[in-house]
Amino acid sequence: MTKMKYIIAMIRPEKLDNVKKELQKIGAHGLTVSSVSGYGAQGGHLSVDRTKTEKYEANLLDKVKIEIAVKDEFLQTTVEAIEKGSKDIDGYIGSGKIFVLSLDDAIRIRTKENGNDAL
Repeated sequence: MTKMKYIIAMIRPEKLDNVKKELQKIGAHGLTVSSVSGYGAQGGHLSVDRTKTEKYEANLLDKVKIEIAVKDEFLQTTVEAIEKGSKDIDGYIGSGKIFVLSLDDAIRIRTKENGNDAL
């Protein structure tokens, strides 16, 4: 049976370049990046409307979602690379989360390869 994992990471947008560099160092490829909004433990933040100088609550923060499929043997190094690239020195709340899911199959459309061969 093919063993693969699907990693979804939610990080701060300014950390994307660092994460990509760390993933390139370990030879990871084939990632997908999306701009998303959300909040976690920090529950949003207070912002100032620049046109009215009034405070308002911004419940959703800009985040980047990274998705990457890996063979089981690359799971730990991939997660460590994402952690290293996205972590703040000061331990800032809102640094992100990493989710790991089992991946049943992957299919390369062009060649019809599947499983680990498709990655």
